[in-house]
Amino acid sequence: MSVKVEKQENSKVVLEFTMSKEDFEKALDKAFTKNAKYFKVPGFRNGKVPRSIVEKTYGEGVLYETVIEDNVDEAYAKAIEEHKLEVVSKPELDVKQIGKGKEFIYTVTFYVKPEVNVKAYKGLEVEKFSTRVTKKDVEKELENARDKNARIVSVDDRDLAKDDISTIDFEGFVDGVAFDGGKAENFELTIGSGQFIPGFEDQLVGMKIGEEKEINVKFPEDYHAENLAGKDAMFKVKLISIKSKILPELDDEFAKDVSEFETLEEYKKDLEKKIKSDKEAEAKRNKESKALEKLVENTEVTIPEAMIDSEVEKMIEQFSANLSYQGITMEQYCQYMGSTLEEFKTNLRPNAKRDVTLKLALEFIAKVEGIKAEEKDIDEKIEELVKQYGNTEDTSNFKTNPNIRHYITEQVIQEKTMAVVVDNAIEK
Repeated sequence: MSVKVEKQENSKVVLEFTMSKEDFEKALDKAFTKNAKYFKVPGFRNGKVPRSIVEKTYGEGVLYETVIEDNVDEAYAKAIEEHKLEVVSKPELDVKQIGKGKEFIYTVTFYVKPEVNVKAYKGLEVEKFSTRVTKKDVEKELENARDKNARIVSVDDRDLAKDDISTIDFEGFVDGVAFDGGKAENFELTIGSGQFIPGFEDQLVGMKIGEEKEINVKFPEDYHAENLAGKDAMFKVKLISIKSKILPELDDEFAKDVSEFETLEEYKKDLEKKIKSDKEAEAKRNKESKALEKLVENTEVTIPEAMIDSEVEKMIEQFSANLSYQGITMEQYCQYMGSTLEEFKTNLRPNAKRDVTLKLALEFIAKVEGIKAEEKDIDEKIEELVKQYGNTEDTSNFKTNPNIRHYITEQVIQEKTMAVVVDNAIEK
């Protein structure tokens, strides 16, 4: 079996295989021996029909499929290994010539990892994220704490006002026709929360308990349901009840109730420390995110569409798994969003391309820097996994499972490489 390697544009590779006439004849004999027991011809015992009779009865090409099955995959795998080709797409087989007394010629077309050039990965300039804690930051946390510890009381002696919790019945209409998902009973809505379409909550202010009212609004142009986006709508609303929040006073007693501290000042200082810690963690994440964005911008690569397709499928698989925990299918999600699976995939492509570019850039840097995963690093990561999932029968073989070790090895190398980029980034 001879093979010719043709490398085309955009990382496309075509392997042309040629099996000599003699070897093809031997392959036919082997295929016949393998399938002899399945051929039945009147006048011959089962498994004793001569090959010439089988080909005359069933057709000359009856054995070709077996020859292809027994030879193509093996020859392809051998060629990939010999020529050190990193395949990133499903191979496509095209039989160019096959027949008795002829050479068996076929091609296998696929895509390989593209060549990458990272123009710069050290000294990347990123915007500095402020970790300064302001008085407003502390006040906001205090208000959040007050809100969480507020008492909810029923109100029946006044009209509905901003920040009240209303209970309403409503039904929405577009062009006089009720639309799906536009009706609810005993729905709780905090006035001013922005939970509903702009203008809806504002028009509820001033309503009395038991009052019915028609509210006119317009759906935003970018509303998730395409059949409603940009449409004028009318809602029939009835106010069932009003509740109000009574916030606790900001004093030492409040600090004792919500924290381990005796005074409000001590509580404020602790909040300031926590906010500072949170901002520092956010700054770290921001630096990493911005540095990797810059890295992608500095990476020159032409990515085969097949690689992006594969990444999109991985993203869909992960997203579907997350939805399943909520009891929602991908079809139901797309229906709710007024979209289709194909449209959803199309919207994912820019992020998929970005993720593939980043991965290729990190692989390039790892080679340049000679970054490797030490056995100690791999074992530590595996220990983390065991702790995360619990030391069960399923996790006991993590250290010896070659697939898991390979995955962890790649993860360790990627993390070390990212650290090179991020640690050397300059904040300005």
